[in-house]
Amino acid sequence: MALQDRTINCRDCSTDFVFTVGEQEFYAQKGFEHEPTRCPACRQARKRGRNDGAQGAERTLYDAVCSQCGAAAQVPFSPRPDKPVYCADCYKKVSPRRTRA
Repeated sequence: MALQDRTINCRDCSTDFVFTVGEQEFYAQKGFEHEPTRCPACRQARKRGRNDGAQGAERTLYDAVCSQCGAAAQVPFSPRPDKPVYCADCYKKVSPRRTRA
C-alpha cells in the first residue's frame, strides 16, 4: 500500500500538522514504530527543555557563583567544586563556541 500524507492533531497545542510521506519514510528507515504525536514546533520546544503547557517537568536551575567575576548565577546543572561556573556574560567571553560577530 502506498504511503500518503497524514494529518495529525498535536497532543500539546491541539493544532493539526501534516506527517508527510517523506517523514514517514524517514521514520521507517530509522525503525521508529510510532508516528509523531506533537507538531514540529512543540517537538522543538520540548527538545529545548521548554514546557510551554506541554506535559513534562520544568527545568531545575541551581544557584551558583561565577568563577570569573563573582556574580550570582543560575545554571541548569548541579555545580561541582572542581569545575568553573560562569554567569551568562562571562560564559559568552570564555566559550569558544559562542563568538560574537
